[in-house]
Amino acid sequence: MLRTRIKICGITRAEDATAVVDAGADALGLVFYPPSPRAVDIAAAKIIVADVPAFVSVTALFVNPTVEEVQSVLDSVRIDLLQFHGDEEDAFCRQFNRPYIKALRVRQASDLVASCLRFPNALGILLDSYKPGVPGGTGETFDWSLVPATPPKPIILAGGLAPENVAAAIEQVAPFAVDISGGVEAAKGIKDHGKINEFVKEVYRVDQHRLQC
Repeated sequence: MLRTRIKICGITRAEDATAVVDAGADALGLVFYPPSPRAVDIAAAKIIVADVPAFVSVTALFVNPTVEEVQSVLDSVRIDLLQFHGDEEDAFCRQFNRPYIKALRVRQASDLVASCLRFPNALGILLDSYKPGVPGGTGETFDWSLVPATPPKPIILAGGLAPENVAAAIEQVAPFAVDISGGVEAAKGIKDHGKINEFVKEVYRVDQHRLQC
């Protein structure tokens, strides 16, 4: 059984990035989407990631960006992974010489397998809740039973996760990774370091339990 990887998204402060690292998460996310309350610009992002050590991945999240917008971030900030939440297709996502993951918003019992296969170069598919007009970060869960038992790509589960429900999510879905933002916040864009620690410990706990069963 593989360990469930952990990403904490929507980091806006260097001290929150340090808390993510200290808690033992695998990755942190920076949102380059100005309408989001968790958005950062290049200057802030450079400060946030300055002390993030090796083996903790820095992910840049975009929603329908231009090529120039993505490249400007890559030219200025240490970015290990790209995450696309809009209407981008595989050809667009793969052109930046960085690995990428693609977010899909789960609305109904549609063919998620076919949707995943539209992105053959993605390293993983992030499944998030559908809410009209909101590309992500809804704070709402979706029906986890819609996740295919044998997905064609590693699944990153997002949408409404919290320390209180992540164990149930992992037990039901067995995702490759879990991705959380609002569920570990004191306010939008401001992380609660205690909740980060609680979330990471809960993921570790349920993984250990599953290993022993």
